[in-house]
Amino acid sequence: MNFNSMFWTKRVVIGDGERGLVYRNRQFERVLDAGVYRIFDPLKRVEVAVHNIAQPEYSGRDVDALIASLGDKLGDSFVLADIAADEIGLVSKNGKLEDVLAPGARKLYWRGLVRVEVQRVSLADGLEVRADVASRLRQLGLIQTGTASKVAVAVEVPAESAGLVFVDGKLARTLVPGAYAFWNFQKNVNAEVIELRVQSVEVSGQELLTKDKVSLRVNLAASMRVTDPVAARTKVAKYGDHLYRELQYGLRKAVSAKTLDELLGDKASLDADIFGYVRGKVSEFGVEILGVGVKDVILPGEMKEILNSVVQAEKAAQANVIRRREEANATRSLLNTARLVEESPTLMRLKELEALEKVTEKIDKLTVFGGLDGVLKQLVTIKQ
Repeated sequence: MNFNSMFWTKRVVIGDGERGLVYRNRQFERVLDAGVYRIFDPLKRVEVAVHNIAQPEYSGRDVDALIASLGDKLGDSFVLADIAADEIGLVSKNGKLEDVLAPGARKLYWRGLVRVEVQRVSLADGLEVRADVASRLRQLGLIQTGTASKVAVAVEVPAESAGLVFVDGKLARTLVPGAYAFWNFQKNVNAEVIELRVQSVEVSGQELLTKDKVSLRVNLAASMRVTDPVAARTKVAKYGDHLYRELQYGLRKAVSAKTLDELLGDKASLDADIFGYVRGKVSEFGVEILGVGVKDVILPGEMKEILNSVVQAEKAAQANVIRRREEANATRSLLNTARLVEESPTLMRLKELEALEKVTEKIDKLTVFGGLDGVLKQLVTIKQ
Protein backbone atom coordinates (compact mmCIF):
# COMPACT_ATOMS: atom_id res chain seq x y z
CA MET A 1 0.00 0.00 0.00
CA ASN A 2 1.25 3.49 -0.85
CA PHE A 3 -0.21 6.72 0.58
CA ASN A 4 0.32 10.06 -1.24
CA SER A 5 -1.37 13.29 -0.05
CA MET A 6 -2.29 15.67 -2.83
CA PHE A 7 -4.96 18.28 -2.69
CA TRP A 8 -6.76 16.73 0.29
CA THR A 9 -6.81 13.20 -1.17
CA LYS A 10 -5.05 9.95 -0.33
CA ARG A 11 -3.75 7.61 -2.99
CA VAL A 12 -4.30 3.98 -1.95
CA VAL A 13 -2.90 1.00 -3.86
CA ILE A 14 -4.31 -2.51 -3.13
CA GLY A 15 -2.34 -5.45 -4.59
CA ASP A 16 -3.75 -8.58 -6.22
CA GLY A 17 -3.40 -10.64 -3.03
CA GLU A 18 -4.72 -7.91 -0.76
CA ARG A 19 -7.97 -6.33 0.40
CA GLY A 20 -8.47 -2.97 2.10
CA LEU A 21 -10.92 -1.92 4.77
CA VAL A 22 -11.70 1.80 4.87
CA TYR A 23 -12.50 3.40 8.25
CA ARG A 24 -13.65 7.03 8.60
CA ASN A 25 -13.60 8.39 12.10
CA ARG A 26 -12.82 4.82 13.19
CA GLN A 27 -16.09 3.56 11.75
CA PHE A 28 -16.12 0.99 8.95
CA GLU A 29 -17.07 2.42 5.57
CA ARG A 30 -16.29 -0.06 2.74
CA VAL A 31 -14.08 -2.85 1.34
CA LEU A 32 -11.44 -2.14 -1.32
CA ASP A 33 -10.61 -4.83 -3.88
CA ALA A 34 -7.32 -4.88 -5.80
CA GLY A 35 -6.69 -1.53 -7.55
CA VAL A 36 -5.63 2.10 -7.13
CA TYR A 37 -7.91 4.50 -5.24
CA ARG A 38 -8.01 8.20 -4.37
CA ILE A 39 -9.89 8.92 -1.17
CA PHE A 40 -10.98 12.46 -0.23
CA ASP A 41 -9.63 13.11 3.28
CA PRO A 42 -8.99 16.82 3.96
CA LEU A 43 -9.05 16.42 7.72
CA LYS A 44 -7.03 13.17 7.76
CA ARG A 45 -9.80 11.17 9.37
CA VAL A 46 -9.65 8.19 6.99
CA GLU A 47 -7.64 5.03 7.69
CA VAL A 48 -7.19 2.08 5.33
CA ALA A 49 -6.30 -1.34 6.83
CA VAL A 50 -4.71 -3.60 4.21
CA HIS A 51 -5.01 -7.41 4.68
CA ASN A 52 -3.08 -10.20 2.94
CA ILE A 53 -5.78 -12.62 1.79
CA ALA A 54 -3.30 -15.44 1.13
CA GLN A 55 -4.03 -16.14 4.80
CA PRO A 56 -7.84 -16.12 4.52
CA GLU A 57 -8.66 -15.91 8.24
CA TYR A 58 -9.73 -12.37 9.04
CA SER A 59 -7.49 -11.26 11.92
CA GLY A 60 -9.30 -8.07 12.95
CA ARG A 61 -11.22 -7.68 16.17
CA ASP A 62 -14.31 -6.11 14.63
CA VAL A 63 -15.93 -9.24 13.16
CA ASP A 64 -19.37 -8.48 14.57
CA ALA A 65 -19.18 -4.84 13.41
CA LEU A 66 -18.24 -5.91 9.88
CA ILE A 67 -21.09 -8.43 9.74
CA ALA A 68 -23.58 -5.79 10.87
CA SER A 69 -22.23 -3.09 8.54
CA LEU A 70 -21.99 -5.19 5.39
CA GLY A 71 -25.33 -6.96 5.84
CA ASP A 72 -26.38 -8.65 2.60
CA LYS A 73 -23.10 -7.66 0.94
CA LEU A 74 -21.02 -9.66 3.41
CA GLY A 75 -20.84 -12.66 1.06
CA ASP A 76 -19.17 -10.55 -1.66
CA SER A 77 -15.97 -10.24 0.37
CA PHE A 78 -16.18 -12.82 3.14
CA VAL A 79 -17.19 -16.39 3.96
CA LEU A 80 -18.98 -16.38 7.29
CA ALA A 81 -18.58 -19.31 9.70
CA ASP A 82 -21.35 -18.91 12.26
CA ILE A 83 -21.41 -22.14 14.31
CA ALA A 84 -24.37 -22.92 16.56
CA ALA A 85 -23.97 -23.97 20.19
CA ASP A 86 -24.60 -27.64 19.40
CA GLU A 87 -22.44 -27.75 16.24
CA ILE A 88 -18.82 -27.79 15.22
CA GLY A 89 -17.39 -26.33 12.03
CA LEU A 90 -15.05 -28.09 9.62
CA VAL A 91 -13.09 -25.49 7.65
CA SER A 92 -11.72 -26.62 4.26
CA LYS A 93 -9.30 -24.58 2.16
CA ASN A 94 -9.10 -25.44 -1.52
CA GLY A 95 -10.93 -28.70 -0.81
CA LYS A 96 -8.72 -29.84 2.10
CA LEU A 97 -9.78 -29.86 5.74
CA GLU A 98 -7.55 -27.42 7.63
CA ASP A 99 -9.28 -26.40 10.86
CA VAL A 100 -12.04 -27.22 13.35
CA LEU A 101 -14.23 -24.52 14.91
CA ALA A 102 -15.69 -25.01 18.37
CA PRO A 103 -19.43 -24.70 19.11
CA GLY A 104 -20.57 -21.06 19.15
CA ALA A 105 -17.59 -19.84 17.10
CA ARG A 106 -18.06 -16.90 14.68
CA LYS A 107 -15.34 -16.24 12.16
CA LEU A 108 -14.78 -14.50 8.80
CA TYR A 109 -12.64 -15.71 5.89
CA TRP A 110 -11.62 -13.59 2.91
CA ARG A 111 -12.93 -14.58 -0.49
CA GLY A 112 -10.41 -14.55 -3.28
CA LEU A 113 -7.16 -16.44 -3.47
CA VAL A 114 -8.17 -19.39 -1.25
CA ARG A 115 -11.47 -21.21 -1.68
CA VAL A 116 -12.89 -21.56 1.85
CA GLU A 117 -15.80 -23.86 2.73
CA VAL A 118 -17.36 -24.38 6.17
CA GLN A 119 -19.25 -27.59 6.94
CA ARG A 120 -21.38 -27.75 10.03
CA VAL A 121 -21.60 -31.00 12.02
CA SER A 122 -24.31 -31.45 14.64
CA LEU A 123 -23.17 -32.91 17.95
CA ALA A 124 -26.73 -34.11 18.55
CA ASP A 125 -26.15 -36.78 15.89
CA GLY A 126 -23.35 -38.36 17.95
CA LEU A 127 -19.85 -37.66 19.13
CA GLU A 128 -17.95 -40.06 16.87
CA VAL A 129 -15.74 -38.40 14.25
CA ARG A 130 -16.05 -39.69 10.70
CA ALA A 131 -13.12 -41.90 9.70
CA ASP A 132 -11.93 -39.61 6.87
CA VAL A 133 -12.15 -36.53 9.11
CA ALA A 134 -10.31 -38.30 11.94
CA SER A 135 -7.54 -39.36 9.54
CA ARG A 136 -7.08 -35.75 8.36
CA LEU A 137 -7.08 -34.41 11.91
CA ARG A 138 -4.30 -36.86 12.76
CA GLN A 139 -2.30 -35.56 9.80
CA LEU A 140 -2.76 -32.00 11.02
CA GLY A 141 -1.67 -33.00 14.54
CA LEU A 142 -4.97 -31.86 16.04
CA ILE A 143 -5.56 -35.25 17.65
CA GLN A 144 -3.13 -37.93 18.78
CA THR A 145 -3.78 -41.32 20.30
CA GLY A 146 -3.06 -41.37 24.03
CA THR A 147 -2.86 -37.54 24.31
CA ALA A 148 -5.45 -35.12 25.56
CA SER A 149 -6.85 -32.82 22.86
CA LYS A 150 -9.33 -29.95 22.95
CA VAL A 151 -10.72 -31.05 19.59
CA ALA A 152 -11.26 -34.80 19.89
CA VAL A 153 -10.24 -37.90 21.81
CA ALA A 154 -8.56 -40.58 19.69
CA VAL A 155 -8.40 -44.22 20.73
CA GLU A 156 -6.92 -47.29 19.06
CA VAL A 157 -8.22 -50.67 20.20
CA PRO A 158 -5.75 -53.45 19.27
CA ALA A 159 -6.67 -57.07 18.58
CA GLU A 160 -7.80 -59.13 21.60
CA SER A 161 -8.84 -55.94 23.39
CA ALA A 162 -12.01 -53.94 24.04
CA GLY A 163 -12.52 -50.19 24.22
CA LEU A 164 -14.82 -48.33 26.61
CA VAL A 165 -15.99 -44.76 25.95
CA PHE A 166 -17.18 -42.67 28.91
CA VAL A 167 -19.09 -39.40 28.43
CA ASP A 168 -19.32 -37.21 31.52
CA GLY A 169 -18.32 -40.21 33.62
CA LYS A 170 -20.97 -42.57 32.23
CA LEU A 171 -20.28 -45.55 30.02
CA ALA A 172 -21.57 -44.61 26.57
CA ARG A 173 -20.20 -47.27 24.24
CA THR A 174 -18.01 -50.34 23.93
CA LEU A 175 -15.57 -50.61 21.01
CA VAL A 176 -14.33 -53.58 19.03
CA PRO A 177 -10.73 -53.53 17.72
CA GLY A 178 -10.11 -50.57 15.39
CA ALA A 179 -9.26 -46.84 15.33
CA TYR A 180 -11.78 -44.26 16.60
CA ALA A 181 -12.09 -40.57 17.47
CA PHE A 182 -14.78 -38.67 19.43
CA TRP A 183 -15.45 -34.93 19.56
CA ASN A 184 -14.38 -33.46 22.87
CA PHE A 185 -16.58 -30.35 22.91
CA GLN A 186 -19.11 -29.49 25.66
CA LYS A 187 -18.81 -32.97 27.18
CA ASN A 188 -15.97 -34.69 28.99
CA VAL A 189 -15.05 -37.69 26.82
CA ASN A 190 -12.67 -40.38 28.04
CA ALA A 191 -11.72 -43.68 26.40
CA GLU A 192 -10.00 -46.72 27.92
CA VAL A 193 -8.65 -49.94 26.43
CA ILE A 194 -9.08 -53.24 28.31
CA GLU A 195 -6.85 -56.15 27.27
CA LEU A 196 -8.64 -59.47 26.84
CA ARG A 197 -5.60 -61.71 26.39
CA VAL A 198 -4.35 -64.08 29.08
CA GLN A 199 -2.17 -62.24 31.59
CA SER A 200 0.12 -63.44 34.35
CA VAL A 201 0.16 -62.16 37.92
CA GLU A 202 3.09 -62.65 40.31
CA VAL A 203 2.69 -62.55 44.10
CA SER A 204 6.22 -62.64 45.54
CA GLY A 205 7.83 -62.67 48.96
CA GLN A 206 4.77 -63.37 51.11
CA GLU A 207 5.77 -63.99 54.76
CA LEU A 208 3.32 -66.54 56.19
CA LEU A 209 2.78 -68.86 59.18
CA THR A 210 1.72 -72.49 58.79
CA LYS A 211 -0.77 -74.26 61.02
CA ASP A 212 2.12 -75.53 63.19
CA LYS A 213 3.54 -71.97 63.50
CA VAL A 214 6.46 -72.37 61.09
CA SER A 215 7.42 -69.11 59.36
CA LEU A 216 8.12 -69.34 55.63
CA ARG A 217 8.10 -67.23 52.48
CA VAL A 218 6.02 -68.18 49.44
CA ASN A 219 6.06 -67.01 45.80
CA LEU A 220 2.86 -67.48 43.81
CA ALA A 221 2.05 -67.23 40.09
CA ALA A 222 -1.41 -67.04 38.52
CA SER A 223 -2.89 -66.60 35.06
CA MET A 224 -6.08 -64.66 34.35
CA ARG A 225 -8.08 -62.92 31.63
CA VAL A 226 -10.89 -60.38 31.47
CA THR A 227 -14.15 -61.91 30.26
CA ASP A 228 -16.44 -58.91 30.84
CA PRO A 229 -14.63 -55.58 30.26
CA VAL A 230 -17.61 -53.51 31.36
CA ALA A 231 -17.85 -55.26 34.74
CA ALA A 232 -14.08 -55.19 35.19
CA ARG A 233 -14.03 -51.42 34.67
CA THR A 234 -17.27 -50.36 36.39
CA LYS A 235 -17.74 -52.77 39.32
CA VAL A 236 -14.27 -52.36 40.82
CA ALA A 237 -11.82 -49.46 40.75
CA LYS A 238 -8.79 -51.45 39.53
CA TYR A 239 -9.43 -55.09 38.78
CA GLY A 240 -5.70 -55.91 38.67
CA ASP A 241 -5.14 -54.62 42.22
CA HIS A 242 -8.27 -56.40 43.43
CA LEU A 243 -7.10 -59.72 41.97
CA TYR A 244 -3.65 -59.29 43.54
CA ARG A 245 -5.17 -58.74 46.99
CA GLU A 246 -7.46 -61.75 46.65
CA LEU A 247 -4.48 -63.93 45.69
CA GLN A 248 -2.71 -62.73 48.83
CA TYR A 249 -5.73 -63.51 51.01
CA GLY A 250 -6.24 -66.92 49.39
CA LEU A 251 -2.57 -67.84 49.82
CA ARG A 252 -2.56 -66.79 53.49
CA LYS A 253 -5.75 -68.71 54.20
CA ALA A 254 -4.55 -71.91 52.49
CA VAL A 255 -1.10 -71.89 54.14
CA SER A 256 -2.45 -71.20 57.63
CA ALA A 257 -4.72 -74.26 57.35
CA LYS A 258 -1.86 -76.72 56.70
CA THR A 259 1.18 -77.93 58.61
CA LEU A 260 4.66 -77.70 57.11
CA ASP A 261 4.73 -81.42 56.34
CA GLU A 262 1.39 -81.14 54.53
CA LEU A 263 2.59 -78.16 52.50
CA LEU A 264 5.83 -79.84 51.46
CA GLY A 265 4.18 -83.18 50.82
CA ASP A 266 1.25 -82.01 48.68
CA LYS A 267 1.67 -78.66 46.95
CA ALA A 268 -1.05 -79.54 44.44
CA SER A 269 -3.74 -79.37 47.11
CA LEU A 270 -2.41 -75.96 48.17
CA ASP A 271 -2.75 -74.72 44.58
CA ALA A 272 -6.30 -76.10 44.38
CA ASP A 273 -7.32 -74.40 47.65
CA ILE A 274 -6.05 -71.01 46.48
CA PHE A 275 -7.65 -71.42 43.05
CA GLY A 276 -11.04 -72.28 44.52
CA TYR A 277 -10.98 -69.31 46.88
CA VAL A 278 -9.88 -66.69 44.34
CA ARG A 279 -12.15 -67.86 41.52
CA GLY A 280 -15.24 -67.26 43.63
CA LYS A 281 -14.07 -63.80 44.67
CA VAL A 282 -13.25 -62.29 41.24
CA SER A 283 -15.76 -63.88 38.85
CA GLU A 284 -18.44 -61.26 39.58
CA PHE A 285 -16.02 -58.52 38.45
CA GLY A 286 -15.64 -59.93 34.94
CA VAL A 287 -12.29 -61.63 35.64
CA GLU A 288 -11.63 -65.34 35.11
CA ILE A 289 -8.78 -67.01 36.97
CA LEU A 290 -7.27 -69.73 34.77
CA GLY A 291 -4.65 -71.26 37.04
CA VAL A 292 -2.72 -70.80 40.27
CA GLY A 293 0.62 -72.34 41.19
CA VAL A 294 2.98 -71.99 44.15
CA LYS A 295 6.41 -71.43 42.63
CA ASP A 296 8.66 -71.48 45.70
CA VAL A 297 8.39 -72.29 49.38
CA ILE A 298 11.40 -70.69 51.10
CA LEU A 299 12.24 -71.76 54.66
CA PRO A 300 14.42 -69.92 57.22
CA GLY A 301 18.03 -71.10 57.61
CA GLU A 302 17.56 -72.96 60.89
CA MET A 303 14.50 -74.76 59.55
CA LYS A 304 16.49 -75.88 56.49
CA GLU A 305 19.17 -77.40 58.76
CA ILE A 306 16.54 -79.28 60.78
CA LEU A 307 14.89 -80.64 57.64
CA ASN A 308 18.26 -81.64 56.20
CA SER A 309 19.04 -83.56 59.40
CA VAL A 310 15.68 -85.30 59.23
CA VAL A 311 16.22 -86.25 55.59
CA GLN A 312 19.73 -87.52 56.30
CA ALA A 313 18.45 -89.66 59.20
CA GLU A 314 15.68 -91.08 57.02
CA LYS A 315 18.13 -91.92 54.23
CA ALA A 316 20.58 -93.52 56.67
CA ALA A 317 17.79 -95.66 58.12
CA GLN A 318 16.74 -96.72 54.62
CA ALA A 319 20.37 -97.61 53.79
CA ASN A 320 20.64 -99.78 56.93
CA VAL A 321 17.44 -101.60 56.06
CA ILE A 322 18.73 -102.29 52.55
CA ARG A 323 22.14 -103.46 53.88
CA ARG A 324 20.53 -105.85 56.34
CA ARG A 325 18.26 -107.21 53.65
CA GLU A 326 21.20 -107.88 51.31
CA GLU A 327 23.21 -109.54 54.07
CA ALA A 328 20.26 -111.80 54.90
CA ASN A 329 19.90 -112.70 51.24
CA ALA A 330 23.65 -113.50 50.98
CA THR A 331 23.58 -115.66 54.09
CA ARG A 332 20.53 -117.50 52.83
CA SER A 333 22.31 -118.13 49.52
CA LEU A 334 25.43 -119.51 51.31
CA LEU A 335 23.26 -121.76 53.43
CA ASN A 336 21.57 -123.17 50.36
CA THR A 337 24.98 -123.74 48.67
CA ALA A 338 26.33 -125.53 51.78
CA ARG A 339 23.34 -127.88 51.82
CA LEU A 340 23.87 -128.75 48.16
CA VAL A 341 27.60 -129.37 48.66
CA GLU A 342 26.93 -131.55 51.66
CA GLU A 343 24.52 -133.68 49.66
CA SER A 344 26.77 -134.06 46.53
CA PRO A 345 30.45 -135.19 46.71
CA THR A 346 30.89 -134.21 43.06
CA LEU A 347 29.77 -130.67 43.77
CA MET A 348 32.20 -130.62 46.74
CA ARG A 349 34.97 -131.63 44.36
CA LEU A 350 34.08 -128.82 41.94
CA LYS A 351 34.09 -126.26 44.74
CA GLU A 352 37.51 -127.44 45.87
CA LEU A 353 38.85 -127.10 42.31
CA GLU A 354 37.31 -123.62 42.07
CA ALA A 355 39.03 -122.60 45.31
CA LEU A 356 42.34 -124.00 44.07
CA GLU A 357 41.96 -122.03 40.82
CA LYS A 358 41.48 -118.79 42.72
CA VAL A 359 44.51 -119.48 44.88
CA THR A 360 46.79 -120.24 41.93
CA GLU A 361 45.83 -116.97 40.22
CA LYS A 362 47.58 -115.00 42.98
CA ILE A 363 50.93 -116.89 43.32
CA ASP A 364 53.96 -117.22 41.10
CA LYS A 365 55.16 -120.78 42.05
CA LEU A 366 53.30 -123.77 43.55
CA THR A 367 55.01 -126.95 44.97
CA VAL A 368 52.74 -130.00 45.23
CA PHE A 369 53.49 -133.20 47.26
CA GLY A 370 51.41 -136.36 46.95
CA GLY A 371 49.73 -135.37 43.72
CA LEU A 372 46.44 -133.50 43.35
CA ASP A 373 44.86 -135.60 46.06
CA GLY A 374 47.51 -134.39 48.45
CA VAL A 375 46.56 -130.84 47.76
CA LEU A 376 42.86 -131.42 48.14
CA LYS A 377 42.96 -133.73 51.18
CA GLN A 378 45.71 -132.04 53.19
CA LEU A 379 46.46 -128.43 53.95
CA VAL A 380 48.08 -127.07 50.80
CA THR A 381 51.67 -125.96 51.27
CA ILE A 382 52.58 -123.07 49.09
CA LYS A 383 56.14 -121.81 48.68
CA GLN A 384 57.14 -118.74 46.75
